[in-house]
Amino acid sequence: MAHQPFHLPARQAAFSTDTSPDAPPEGERWSSWDGATHGPRPRPAWVITELGAVDADLGVLKTGKEADVHVLRRWLPGTDRAVTLAAKRYRSGEHRLFHRDAGYLEGRRVRRSREMRAMAKRTDFGKQVIGGQWAAAEFGALAALWALDLPVPYPVQLDETEMLMEFVGDTAGGTPVAAPRLVSVRPTPAELADLYDQLRTSLLTLARHGWTHGDLSPYNVLVHDGRLVIIDWPQVVDVIGNPQGFEFLERDATTMVTWFRRRGLEVDPGELVADLVAEATSRF
Repeated sequence: MAHQPFHLPARQAAFSTDTSPDAPPEGERWSSWDGATHGPRPRPAWVITELGAVDADLGVLKTGKEADVHVLRRWLPGTDRAVTLAAKRYRSGEHRLFHRDAGYLEGRRVRRSREMRAMAKRTDFGKQVIGGQWAAAEFGALAALWALDLPVPYPVQLDETEMLMEFVGDTAGGTPVAAPRLVSVRPTPAELADLYDQLRTSLLTLARHGWTHGDLSPYNVLVHDGRLVIIDWPQVVDVIGNPQGFEFLERDATTMVTWFRRRGLEVDPGELVADLVAEATSRF
């Protein structure tokens, strides 16, 4: 399974060009760890929490309808401690597309009635509230799913509308190589069967806890060293609390099974959907 290289932009510099006395001697900014919301414990050993660390943006990895993902390097000057992260930056209200928000937001609530009304009317303020909900929802989902040992990137921190998370791919040699999306891999029959087993196990665990991804496709599943990693969770759906929850669950399962069937794996979408519904309703 080939990996797709992520090429660093030529403009990237190792040292800061900011002449402000508060600017870091290296990188583009001081670490934003202080004051951010942090990921679940126990944290992986590679997470850098020191306030003396610095960050540098290495360029855009992916653009999307609601957010762009950048590659960010964080390191502690004077040491060999460094880590590559994915920085997901949600767009402001006026630059996001909200045509599909309503269905996903069913079952979610905010405490203030003013915010609820603004969200319903899609005012500028309401769009800002929704934007914040997307970021918070994805960060919270990743934290909960990571705690369940599901195959998701570790959420390092959330600072307003920027979420830093684990970079899925290879970083040896100095040039990050992002893991390929499932849609672009060409697995052997044995690899295909193993990837499906991983997917099925993950979806069953999700359903058992009352969730489905909500927008699952081969485009937001990565394959790294033979392991599936599911990404893009801002629209995670409460299957029971959302009136359309079981429709989202069926769509997720059918979309994925269709891809595996086209690659030659004999699997039944109806059987998977039935198993997922049984898991989702097993608590009642």
